[in-house]
Parts: sequence; C-alpha cells; structure tokens
Amino acid sequence: VQLQASGGGLVQAGGSLRLSCAASGFTLNRYTIGWFRQAPGKEREGVSCINSSGGTTSYIDSVKGRFTVSRDYAKNTVYLQMTSLKPEDTAVYYCAAGWRRVVGACPRPGEMDYWGAGTQVTVSS
Repeated sequence: VQLQASGGGLVQAGGSLRLSCAASGFTLNRYTIGWFRQAPGKEREGVSCINSSGGTTSYIDSVKGRFTVSRDYAKNTVYLQMTSLKPEDTAVYYCAAGWRRVVGACPRPGEMDYWGAGTQVTVSS
C-alpha cells in the first residue's frame, strides 16, 4: 500500500497549485482521504478531507473558500485544489487514507491508516 502526494512547488502569494494523491496497489475509492500539512517546527495538522463517497468534505477554517478537495474514482486519485495561496500555507503536504468517516471535522493524523511521502509547497510573499 503506497500513497504518493505530488504537485507541490514554489508559487507566489495569490497563486494556485493542485495537489494529487495517487495510490499503487490498492484503490483509494473505499477510504476517507485526508490532506495534512506540516510546517517546520509545527505539528502536523489536518487541512481537508473527503469521505469515500465524495459526498462529505471538511476543511480547517484557514483554508475554507480557498481550497477544494475532490476525487476522481476512475483515476483512483484525490485532489486538493489550492487557490489564493498565502505564505502561511507553506508546508510539506501529505495525503493519508483511513477508514474513519468524515463526521464534522476531519480525522486526526493518528486516526489515518496509510500515509504517503509528502510534497513541498512554498508560497513566497
């Protein structure tokens, strides 16, 4: 079971990036997928998540209205579209898969079952 987040990069404030979370060896479609980020010296925090049906999503307040999570079942991929990026969005972003359903807030990092390597997002001011 391997997850891989990709799509990070260096972007100016106000810019956009789309992160992708792909899996090899298993289907993401049955899992809740969460996007998490970790900035230097800070704890890993949940950013957004989407349940297996795609019908329920959740976001932390700081990204609401700017980030959108979605999933493409045919491509076995989950996306995080990030717009109006701010320097405080700078972090390594990870995707994770888990069985816990999205009920209100996203699952905590410890509640996710599978993790992939992260992708660096750097937003310059």
